[in-house]
Amino acid sequence: MKQQKSPVAVITGAGGTLCSEMAYHLSQQGFRVALLGRRFEKLETVRNKIMEHGGEAMSLSVDVTDADILEKSATKIIEAWGLPHVLINGAGGNQEGAITTQDEFDPAELNSEDSIRGFFNLKPDVFRNVLEVNTMGTVLPCQIFGRAMARLGEGCIINIASMNSFKPLSRVPAYGMAKAGIVNLTQWLAVYLAPAGIRVNAIAPGFFLNDRNRSRLLTPDGVTERGANILRQTPLKKFGEASELLGCVDWLINDTASGFVTGIVIPVDGGFLACSGI
Repeated sequence: MKQQKSPVAVITGAGGTLCSEMAYHLSQQGFRVALLGRRFEKLETVRNKIMEHGGEAMSLSVDVTDADILEKSATKIIEAWGLPHVLINGAGGNQEGAITTQDEFDPAELNSEDSIRGFFNLKPDVFRNVLEVNTMGTVLPCQIFGRAMARLGEGCIINIASMNSFKPLSRVPAYGMAKAGIVNLTQWLAVYLAPAGIRVNAIAPGFFLNDRNRSRLLTPDGVTERGANILRQTPLKKFGEASELLGCVDWLINDTASGFVTGIVIPVDGGFLACSGI
């Protein structure tokens, strides 16, 4: 094992819009950043940016639901850099087949297999996959990298929750179910891992534009109906920018500033949860 020098951060879903920004930001603070995700080419884009600006990073193509692959990745990271100090669980997401095409029951869904995708004709395997990626895709990294932190005697885990963690949003039952579970897991782990010196918290982003939701929220000339509904419920009247999560990340990983903070979920949502809509 290499001697501990600069602190080590492990970020899953590091090729995505939000977590790539976090990865670059941490690299500029002196962290060596392990970038984990499915698409190696996206990770390499992030790694190259980090390296070009004087940081240190490695890309590891992983499936966060595969414990064996995660174990091998942890071994590579620890052998190269030492034990991790920070874990950010950003891997997750939704699938088209787990999203209904309407907000409420329509009798037509009882006789339709294609034109209407209601709750009654969601495919169980797709639904199950969304649950697994978002829940076990957080549990397994917490087990594997959390064990390494316990050996170090300190650490900070940040899980990524959602507005769905607080209240069910229309059309996304599987994703909402999974993200509600992330809050409970965060609280449970915070209590369990406290004797190991590991703090566990979560950030719940509001509506941030990314590659997955851009077409659902924007049109060439403005916003979609769903996008307009979100903005109407968001007092700051805009979608979030990835950079607007960084202050929260900085606070949570700082043992001086937030050393007495564990088991909380912080909304960064432009006021969405505070707005009743009436």
